[in-house]
Amino acid sequence: MERRPASASASPAGVPRQAAGRVTLTGVADRAGVSRSTVSLVLRGSPLVAAETRDRVQAAMAELGYIYNRGAATLRAARTQTVGLLVCEISNPFYAELTAGVDEVLDTEGFVAFIANSAEQPDRQDRFLQRMREHNVDGVILCPAAGTPHDLPGRLAGWRLPFVQALRSVPSQDSDYAGVDYQAGIEMVAEHLIGLGHRRIAFIGSNLDHSAYVDRRKGFAAAMARHGLADDLVLRCPPSRRAGAEVVGALLAHPAPPTAALCHNDVLALGVILGLEARGLHAGRDLAVTGFDDVPEAALSRPALTTVATSARQIGQEAARLLLRRIADPQGRPERVILPGRLVVRESCGALVSSLHRKEPS
Repeated sequence: MERRPASASASPAGVPRQAAGRVTLTGVADRAGVSRSTVSLVLRGSPLVAAETRDRVQAAMAELGYIYNRGAATLRAARTQTVGLLVCEISNPFYAELTAGVDEVLDTEGFVAFIANSAEQPDRQDRFLQRMREHNVDGVILCPAAGTPHDLPGRLAGWRLPFVQALRSVPSQDSDYAGVDYQAGIEMVAEHLIGLGHRRIAFIGSNLDHSAYVDRRKGFAAAMARHGLADDLVLRCPPSRRAGAEVVGALLAHPAPPTAALCHNDVLALGVILGLEARGLHAGRDLAVTGFDDVPEAALSRPALTTVATSARQIGQEAARLLLRRIADPQGRPERVILPGRLVVRESCGALVSSLHRKEPS
């Protein structure tokens, strides 16, 4: 939370002077050294506020004689305690984890989420946003569909509809965002493959253009450039298991076939593993395979998938907290929460197999 310095204008007793005699939220915030939105959260009994901060705000209210006009606040807010959650690919298990995280936080605040799937169609996304607006939701968490027009954040702001972008973003200086550091995550797993001795690495990317793909592609290029390796072997296909299985044929038929495949997400990587198996080949032995996201199935596949854990549930929680703060304080400073990825090494990259072989007696 942003902390504000104590007011420079104070009475001899150290109590901030109020503009018109009545104690305001801003006066309480100045006295407690917190933001106005933090005071609003305390008044609503939100668990998002730390106990020490809550005590400080309550002490400031008592000292200043602040009285909360709950009836007037309710009329001003006209809230429905509902939130729209619009995802772009509901069939991907990653979004199920994200949704669970959003729901956990909203439930503690007495909010309910309406979930919709844009299916990567901007026009469908627009229809759902308009419908959510008609139902007077208090705010929206949006995972923008590929091809979302750049004016969308401005339109939502024009509607005075609080919103948070999650996982992907349409450029906007005034928008809250919760996501993962895709570029650093891809660089991490690429460095791991290079460390295992791979020099010809393929990047199997989504065929959809959005911020998450762009950042992944940058990470792949950056890691390969650091080692003087070519980053030209890039194949793009739909981010599905079937497409991942089918792309294996193109990988193996390439004039200079790779020894490792770095996949856009786990769903694609699991498809690549199946495509290898259908050809009598084995991930981790004939081709190193890595994913991104660490969906629950990644640890259960055979071989288990090396991937980058991105904490989908935590991203959902952070997105929900951002939205609740935005609803409480529509004029507050925009916030960005970027979570780091974590490399999870399993059998599909060959690292564990190589380690076992090195331990065998000669």
